[in-house]
Amino acid sequence: MNPVQTKICGVTNATDARVCVELGADLIGLNFYPRSPRYIEPNIARQIVETLSADVDAVGVFVDGNAEEIRKTANTARVRSVQLHGDFSPETARELASEFRVIRVFSTHPRFRPEEASLFPDCHVLIDAHHPQLRGGTGQTCDWPAARATLAFAPFLILSGGLNTQNVSRAIAAVRPHAVDVCSGVESAPGVKDHHAMKDFIATVRMAEPSLETSTYNLPHNVILSEAKDLGSFSKRKSAE
Repeated sequence: MNPVQTKICGVTNATDARVCVELGADLIGLNFYPRSPRYIEPNIARQIVETLSADVDAVGVFVDGNAEEIRKTANTARVRSVQLHGDFSPETARELASEFRVIRVFSTHPRFRPEEASLFPDCHVLIDAHHPQLRGGTGQTCDWPAARATLAFAPFLILSGGLNTQNVSRAIAAVRPHAVDVCSGVESAPGVKDHHAMKDFIATVRMAEPSLETSTYNLPHNVILSEAKDLGSFSKRKSAE
């Protein structure tokens, strides 16, 4: 069984990125959504990425947009993974998955159904809390039972939403994710990481139960492809919306 990985999201400067690496984070998130308080220019992100060790995956966070825009920004920043929030089709995700590790984000709003992840067989999946205006970094926890149910439809599941040192052990026990994602839970202000909080969070994750599932994902571009599920009437309903 593989240990649960840790993703520190909303990194905005090289110092915080360096500390993430020193503390043992597996992934860092760089936010390219201009309306986010954690937004970072792609050229600045590139400077951060170039300081990372080869075993740390830099993830570009995107909200909406098209494949060409995402590809251009990701290549400028030299990120090897892209995290997609918003209205992205399976076709767009598939196109990007030929070049990047793609992490498709789902929020646990009242109409969320775990089998929606099956529409994106080329993607890893991140489950986050629902917020009517914000995309991530809300400090709100997601629906853990719904996240657990999504494991059946995702080759690699990342749990996000309001995680911190106090609740991450319970979250891992409840969901059994492959990785956990933290942002505001290790900050002193939006985009400013609290290094002591990061150290405690990563240490707590390492002490938690390892994930039940294993992943064959290897950096930089070995994307797992899972067999697409037959969703029947669900797929037809999504096409009509």
